[in-house]
Amino acid sequence: MRILHRLWRWLLRPKASSAGAKREELSSAASEARLADFLENTTDIVSFYDRDFRLTHYGSKLKTTYGHAIVPGATLWEIYPSLGTELIDEFDRVRRGGSPMHVELRRSRGEAPRSALVFGAANGIGIIESAELEYRGRTLSEEQEHIVLLHQATHDVLTGLQNRRRFSDRLQQTLSSVDGSREPSALLQIDLDDFKAVNDTLGHGAGDTLLQLAANRILDALQEGESAYRLAGDEFAVIQSGKTQPAEAERLAASLIDALKTPFVINDIPVFVGASIGIAFGPEHATECEQLMKASDIALYAAKTDGRGCARTFNRSMLLLLEQRENLRRSLRMALERGELFLEYQPLVRPPSSVVGFEALLRWRHPEVGIIPPGVFIPIAETDGLMDEIGRWVIEQACRQATTWPSSLTVAVNLSPAQFLSGSLTDTVAQIIDAVGIRADRLELEITETVLLEQTIDNIDILNTLNVLGIRISLDDFGTYYSSLSYLKNFPFDTLKIDRYFIRDLETDRKSQTIARSIIGLAHGLGISVTAEGVETPGQARWLIKENCDCLQGNFLGRPLGAEATHDFIRRSPLEGYGQWEEEIGRSSGRPSSVGGTEGSGAR
Repeated sequence: MRILHRLWRWLLRPKASSAGAKREELSSAASEARLADFLENTTDIVSFYDRDFRLTHYGSKLKTTYGHAIVPGATLWEIYPSLGTELIDEFDRVRRGGSPMHVELRRSRGEAPRSALVFGAANGIGIIESAELEYRGRTLSEEQEHIVLLHQATHDVLTGLQNRRRFSDRLQQTLSSVDGSREPSALLQIDLDDFKAVNDTLGHGAGDTLLQLAANRILDALQEGESAYRLAGDEFAVIQSGKTQPAEAERLAASLIDALKTPFVINDIPVFVGASIGIAFGPEHATECEQLMKASDIALYAAKTDGRGCARTFNRSMLLLLEQRENLRRSLRMALERGELFLEYQPLVRPPSSVVGFEALLRWRHPEVGIIPPGVFIPIAETDGLMDEIGRWVIEQACRQATTWPSSLTVAVNLSPAQFLSGSLTDTVAQIIDAVGIRADRLELEITETVLLEQTIDNIDILNTLNVLGIRISLDDFGTYYSSLSYLKNFPFDTLKIDRYFIRDLETDRKSQTIARSIIGLAHGLGISVTAEGVETPGQARWLIKENCDCLQGNFLGRPLGAEATHDFIRRSPLEGYGQWEEEIGRSSGRPSSVGGTEGSGAR
């Protein structure tokens, strides 16, 4: 037994942080193929149990010895009834890191004495029967590999949670045991929000630590009948059985969200991630593992779409929406080639003079559905890697259109964060400017603060290169994301755009007034121009003009127009067109403009 004592200590030695979770998974996966064969053919009577002392994995000889009692999920006392439940406290001590212990097993008349070694194994305990344990003839290194392989058969190397292979076995066993006379089972898929940002900014070592801490919090939130697994990367799952549904799954999901939104402290740095959760029930939503996984995955997608940091339960309408999205995805790949994408232009007005330019807004006219908002198809294009091609087309079309306007007018184009990841943005813009023959200072590229969160140094370099080319850079939707003042210090933006969120109730809400006034003062103090978007009423325009806002944009001043309508608008401006705005603004009681339409979003 001395060897197993030493092996136990070696197995539970502190883990060194890996170069990355991906490498840990590959290392574990490489050994699991050997594990399956080993457990099938080992002559040892070995078994592993989770924190609830339920069987998770075992060698084939255990099944041969104890027969029908060996079923995944069976309790330790169903397999070893002679041990007695009075040992549960001692077993729990071992599970929590205490020293291994020997227990005597009941034997038949004339049978040699038998004992077992109970030792801690990550998220539970392991038991090896030991009639001939001292005389196997293995070397120490062989014994070490033996125990490690058994451990890796059921557990993730990095976090100590049960692994994906064990998850599949347990989910299958759970679903097969569910019938009309028993409570339904629940599957909760958990994704950490913003985990990639932690890896990118703090390094993979911090990412590994975060995964370990998150796994501990998940375990702490579990109750009887609930087991946790790490599936891959920052993806976790919990199987819940023997509970009243859907109430218990919703309770657990809320508990997990609360636990994971509390900041993690890594290297004395507070790290915020949070989690999104998708819930599905068996047999209500599926009776097979793959289908139940798909249902919970669709629910998880809905949680992320609804803003993250929340849980959603699968329903059939989610599946319909997903199918519609897949149809759009297929259609979008052909939309540019078929000429279904087009641009509209919304005027930018500098009071009290005239129109100074237009913002190009991307639209998609689907042959069957009709006009699809950019907020629907732009995320699809970004996910599918289409944004680089579409973005190039938008910039080129907008620049060509601008060459037909008076040379004093500018054109603004939204950039997607995905365009920065291609590495060819500056070359693309330079080539378009040369090919079209437009002055660089007539093109203004609008970015959001999310661009500055991804590969910050690289993206700042890209913006500086564009600035050197003479292109104007605008920071869009200022105030609604992270609004770090370091962005304004480190890069000379030409324009800040106040998001319509602060303009919507500008006439009545003092907080919005204070924020808008502060942004205008901050920008002017830094020598940056300010544009307010979403101006819908004369009262909003009046307030902004009084506070010296440089430029206004919104349906009150002009709705998005097609190419030909834009030419007509320009011909009416500035005297005829602006006279109507000036008259409206000057009235003592404002009313919404009769100009219709919907202010749109560009490629962002």
